[in-house]
Amino acid sequence: MKTDDQVVEADEAVPADAWRRMHPVTPALKGWKAIVAVVAFASYQFADDVRAASDLLAGRGWLFAVGLVLLVGVVGFAYSGLAWRMTRYAVTDEAVHYRSGLVFRQQRQARLDRLQAVDVVQPLLARLFGLADLRLEVAGGSGSAVSLAYLREPDAQALRSELLALAAGLRRPTTNPSAADAPAVPVPGGEPTAAVPTGPAPGFEEAPEREVYTVPMSRLLVSTLRSAGVVGLVVMLVAVVAGALIAQEAGPLFALLPAALGFVGALWGRVNSGAGFRAAWSPDGIRLRHGLTEQRAQTVPPGRVQAVRLTQSLWWRGPDWWRVQINVAGYGTGDDAARATVLHPVATRQEAAAALWLVLPDLGVEDPWELINTAMSGMDDDGGFITSPRSARWLDPIGWRRRGVRVTRTALISRSGRLVRNVDVVPHERTQSLGLDQGPLQRRLGLASFVVHSTPGPVSPRVDHLGAKAAAALLDEQAERARTARASAGPELWMRGTA
Repeated sequence: MKTDDQVVEADEAVPADAWRRMHPVTPALKGWKAIVAVVAFASYQFADDVRAASDLLAGRGWLFAVGLVLLVGVVGFAYSGLAWRMTRYAVTDEAVHYRSGLVFRQQRQARLDRLQAVDVVQPLLARLFGLADLRLEVAGGSGSAVSLAYLREPDAQALRSELLALAAGLRRPTTNPSAADAPAVPVPGGEPTAAVPTGPAPGFEEAPEREVYTVPMSRLLVSTLRSAGVVGLVVMLVAVVAGALIAQEAGPLFALLPAALGFVGALWGRVNSGAGFRAAWSPDGIRLRHGLTEQRAQTVPPGRVQAVRLTQSLWWRGPDWWRVQINVAGYGTGDDAARATVLHPVATRQEAAAALWLVLPDLGVEDPWELINTAMSGMDDDGGFITSPRSARWLDPIGWRRRGVRVTRTALISRSGRLVRNVDVVPHERTQSLGLDQGPLQRRLGLASFVVHSTPGPVSPRVDHLGAKAAAALLDEQAERARTARASAGPELWMRGTA
């Protein structure tokens, strides 16, 4: 039996009557993908030769094409039906057990004490049938996540509440916390917002929540129009049109079409994933809901966020908007992870601070709002940041005065970028490892780069071009801080004391 910390190939301890199946409509929602794959493949093959495609479909050729598509559809739906019959899942107090595979059988076990996030995802077609995909992200390498697709949407929500309660250490609680009795939690630079008391819910009903912020659709659209993608598309259009007019040929305009479609697809993806974005705090963690055609309801338990990045592009400088992203073990990288790791798609400065407070309520300083402001727009040694020496201007003449790092009682905060501003925050207990990088030019100038290694994700904290001695001292001090913070970190079962 092969075992690791998150997924093991064993489930003998699960009673036979505890196994459940996915919804019976699941094969219909998965089988059509075979047809789409064949049509997409054919379209790609004949996209550059329309004449060959028309010749192939001439006469009775179209009957052959339709028959082939139908045959692929029948095979796809039949395989999906058989796979559905072989797929089972079960929930115990310690893990989610999963069996799948028609040709190659697989038995997996996702431990709840390593649960990083639980997402309820509803693609457009699944939403039409009232179904959802429940995705469990656990701390592990590639393939460690478990996807339960598809369940009835109410069942997926109920199962999410059950899993989060079990992962938090609760065992069949009997009391229900009242959201009306919640104490207030201060939001930097604004009015306090009420927090939700931790406590069990009867039958693992969904815990109450308090909304922290929402993103207006108008702001999302304007921010997309002010993004670098739109600027790049406009510049490319102007250049190509000018070239076509000068050459008096329309060929460059047709060559522009694939690139333009790529830009439009990227912009649509940002609007589609950010529509209806709202965040709330509950006893079981940070709740994020967003999506237009594919709706996603994420729940990230407390302490699972490894690092936070606040980013401001040059085109967002006027309205002072920021994008907030996070690293969560299990999400990794890729297109789907890029959507799942957004904590706020376009935030005002106050909302960006509130998003950071969701992850790290205590920044370890007396005036956290002043610290965030300094990190966002400060220069040189403002706010007590350790900055790059003057020799760094030879390697970074534009942004060297913005580079700096500040260590507080609870976190390490780095800032960088003059044109595109970045602020990275890493809680001490979430530090994975540390390192120093020093190239030949840096050695000659007495400089070094301080690197904080985090889990895979959009945040890669590092501070380039610090003084070599200051970077080495920071490495030793931060290693000790990380060890101390990990030793005193709270338990993984964050709600056991309230059961």
